[in-house]
Amino acid sequence: MENSPSTFTTFTKQTPFCPPIWIRPVGNPHINPRHVCAKPPPLLPVIIVDSREQTPLVFKNLPARPGTLATGDYSVAGGEELFSVERKSIPDLISSCTVERERFERELHRLRGFRFARLLVVGSEAEIRAHSYRSNAKPKAILHSLWAFEARYGVPVVFAPDVDRAAVLVERWAYWFAREVLNVASAMEKAAVGEPAARGA
Repeated sequence: MENSPSTFTTFTKQTPFCPPIWIRPVGNPHINPRHVCAKPPPLLPVIIVDSREQTPLVFKNLPARPGTLATGDYSVAGGEELFSVERKSIPDLISSCTVERERFERELHRLRGFRFARLLVVGSEAEIRAHSYRSNAKPKAILHSLWAFEARYGVPVVFAPDVDRAAVLVERWAYWFAREVLNVASAMEKAAVGEPAARGA
């Protein structure tokens, strides 16, 4: 069997967060796929959707299943204590920065303990500036609270224009986070047996 890309099984489906990935050649387990294509092995992490989410995001590129999360709305199976995404709509965000401020800050405080944490807002900063919400709270006060929380708790705030884009962001974060975790685990395994780990794997 020739060592060409045609002898490899490949994931041909392009996604917004992951390019095609080469895996081991069929029928020849002795060939290291790194010698042909320096791509990671296939990985499809499972997204955990908190069961209390009333209108959960719809994921088209990664599998997902409901679960009970102590913090956040979305996580990764097996990494529930490492990865967390809190989703807010614009009305939710306004409420969280005003009448539910104390509860929201407790949530942000818990997110500080995660290796990967994001506050995902479905909407835009322009909507807030235009006061496109039902509250007497001034847009400047909302944005200042949001920026202060970001600095205080170290949780990045990311805006997505709609639920479809929000779903893609969660998938992208879940995929690349899971890949990095596996890279670290692989490096530790190689170190344990005395094999040098390749950089940029």
